[in-house]
Amino acid sequence: MTKQSSVSNGRAGTARSGASVSGAAHTPEDGAASTACCGCGAAAGLEAARDGVGPGAHAAGVDPDLKAANLKHLKRIEGQVRGIAAMIDEDRYCADIIQQCAAVQESLRSVAKNLLRNHLSHCANNAMHGDKAQQAAMVDELVALVGKIAR
Repeated sequence: MTKQSSVSNGRAGTARSGASVSGAAHTPEDGAASTACCGCGAAAGLEAARDGVGPGAHAAGVDPDLKAANLKHLKRIEGQVRGIAAMIDEDRYCADIIQQCAAVQESLRSVAKNLLRNHLSHCANNAMHGDKAQQAAMVDELVALVGKIAR
C-alpha cells in the first residue's frame, strides 16, 4: 500500500491538496459550470474559492456539536484500527478480527451520517434556495451520497 502525500494543517483528517488551498480549483478556464454542486457558490469565481467555499474547500456551515461528536468518534475509531493492527500482529483469531473490522465500519457509517446531516442542514439547504440548476445539481449529489452511505 502506498502513502499519499498532501499538505496538512497538522490535524488528522484535514489534509488538503495544494489546488484547494490556493483556490485554483474553480477557475472559469477549467470549464467549471456556473453553479457549484453543493450550492456554496464556488463556481461564482476565484474569489469565492479563495474564501473556502464549494467542493474541495470548506462547508457552508458547520454545526459545532456535530463537529465535536465526529472528532471524538474518529479518535475512538483510530484506537479501534490500531487495536485491529495489534490483533493481526499477534496472529489473533480471524473471526475476532473480522468482527472488529465490522465495528469500525459501523462507526465510520455513523460519522458519515452526521456529516450528511450537516450537509443537508447547510450546503443542501442553501442550494435548494438557489436557482433550478443549483437545485438539480444538489438533488443529484444527494442521491449519489445516499447511495454511497447505503452500500
